[in-house]
Amino acid sequence: MRAWGRARLRKPQRTTLHSWPFAQLGSFIAYKAKKAGVPVIHVDAAYTSQECSQCHHTARSNRPSQARFACKVCGFVEHADHNSSHNIARRGWMAWVRGARSTAPALTLIA
Repeated sequence: MRAWGRARLRKPQRTTLHSWPFAQLGSFIAYKAKKAGVPVIHVDAAYTSQECSQCHHTARSNRPSQARFACKVCGFVEHADHNSSHNIARRGWMAWVRGARSTAPALTLIA
């Protein structure tokens, strides 16, 4: 029986899928966000995987493994991606509060 949710692709298809440019993905997200009326703020994601979302201590040693985050200062433990997402969200919120403008493009109607 074949497991659902996992596609097996030939190498050329995998290469195409995994080399999709982030700029293109970003433009797709911005377009869909604008269409839905949602603002888009770009933030620098540097060190978000090493920063504690609770006390904001940043250290390489906070990432003992690829999937685990454990703060060396406050002891906070969480899945690394979940912790990073909190940091990115906070950076986006802070940029928005400080007056950053949405980078979503203006929509134009095509007749």
